[in-house]
Amino acid sequence: MKLMLKIAALFIPILVIMFYFLGKPSDPEPAAENSSTTASAEGQLQKMASLPAQVSESSGVEYVADKNAYLTHNDAGNKPLLYLVNEQGKLLQTITLKLPNVDWEDLARDEAGNIYVADTGNNDNKRRSLAVYKLDINNPEKIEAIRFTYEDQKEYPPAKKDMNFDVEAIFWHSGKLYLVSKDRGREQTAKVYELPDTGGQYKAKLVGKHDLGVPVTGAASSPSGSQVALVSEGMLHIFQNVDSPASFFEGDYQKVPIKRAGQTEAVTFKDEKTLVITSEDGGMYRYTLK
Repeated sequence: MKLMLKIAALFIPILVIMFYFLGKPSDPEPAAENSSTTASAEGQLQKMASLPAQVSESSGVEYVADKNAYLTHNDAGNKPLLYLVNEQGKLLQTITLKLPNVDWEDLARDEAGNIYVADTGNNDNKRRSLAVYKLDINNPEKIEAIRFTYEDQKEYPPAKKDMNFDVEAIFWHSGKLYLVSKDRGREQTAKVYELPDTGGQYKAKLVGKHDLGVPVTGAASSPSGSQVALVSEGMLHIFQNVDSPASFFEGDYQKVPIKRAGQTEAVTFKDEKTLVITSEDGGMYRYTLK
């Protein structure tokens, strides 16, 4: 009996230890934060095509409805060329503009089909010769220059924390151009400026601002004007039920991660439900709105 008790006394602690380490159910792994939202959002993003080799650094994109194709262009210091591509990424036409490409950053289109080329890149915030060029791609020899400075910029350049005069995002609505700033100082506040859509020399009017929390790299307005989309790197920002383009940030907001699209630089609406996005690494993507 004593022998049995001694054996039991020896094995019981061993059994307890084995049960603790081997028999204890494992803790469930925590679910990824917002995993269902991310998965469904990414599920609506489809790669359409790779852009042609000539487009080495797509910085702007705009849908051309009468050609069912897309205009795009390269970034600063490249040749002043617009490239018309179809949805398969095939180059259909190269349009040469008699303009410098100081720092082309985005494209917009009005209801008459005019294209606006935003030579508004301003990395160091010290440019005094900013412009948006208006043209008809069927008659690219005739160009209107909309030249401007910002009404609230007093220093060239301003202090580092106030460097918020770079614009990589524009859209058109009802006879006006809207410019959305890329905050290079605090990387926080997107300012909205308004310009006329006809040639001349202007002060861009500050009409709104919003703490979006990221630097904006592209913008577009839907055909009805009721939706505005912005892109930042790896993120799509959608504003719906927009009453006024100047205050589009007051619309219903949805933030969509699109990291697999790469360094996203530009966005356009094909229609009210379809966005097309280009990335600096040469991808062209479609995002379908719910």
